[in-house]
Amino acid sequence: MVTSAPAHTVAASTEGASKVYGKGDSVVHALRDVSVEFRTGQFTAIMGPSGSGKSTLMHCIAGLDSLTSGRTFIDGVDLATLSDRQLTEVRRSRIGFVFQSFNLVPTLTADENIRLPLMLGGQKGDREWIDRVIDTVHLRDRLTHRPSELSGGQQQRVAVARALASRPSIILADEPTGNLDSATSAEILGFMRHAVDEFGQTIVMVTHDPQAASWTDRIIFLKDGAVAGEMTEPTADKVHDYMKSLGH
Repeated sequence: MVTSAPAHTVAASTEGASKVYGKGDSVVHALRDVSVEFRTGQFTAIMGPSGSGKSTLMHCIAGLDSLTSGRTFIDGVDLATLSDRQLTEVRRSRIGFVFQSFNLVPTLTADENIRLPLMLGGQKGDREWIDRVIDTVHLRDRLTHRPSELSGGQQQRVAVARALASRPSIILADEPTGNLDSATSAEILGFMRHAVDEFGQTIVMVTHDPQAASWTDRIIFLKDGAVAGEMTEPTADKVHDYMKSLGH
């Protein structure tokens, strides 16, 4: 049976999410009873000191890692109720990913990389939508280029376009500007902000950078695997001060 979360305006959520690694003296509590909601059409950052559970939370939301206890929902569907095949389908069709290292296939063109999740699912996608995404990230003249022929910023734009191409319920971005200079970072974050404002996309981004976090609507702060606080309408200075208070 597929269990549904109550609120239809929530793209993803966790209830009492806990993740424990190891046993006995070597036990690590990566997540401790984390309950969060990510609303549709909102740009959220997850921040916290190193080892606070940021990436673990993102991996569990994505169904890439399972919880020790608690539940994770995507579009109201409890991921724990899905078979491996169903979970793979959810990840391909409802979740978009953007990684720090771009994760493009070197032998494919930019256009093929953008369409890869759709092609893997045997779909062509919405041509008009994909064209709009390509134009939004200014890649029209780069579609026949392979990753090695693109700058780091252009490669990350391909990755953002790939994440948007299948119109997923949520995009999960793990340090998406970590390998980029400040000007290119601002460009990528601007594209992501535009996707939220113009397309109604839902984006959750793990970042350690207060400047990157200032582009978002809301920040969830983690410390020692637990939610340590939230902030709305963040500025880089406010984020920096809060992170200092967490011992970052």
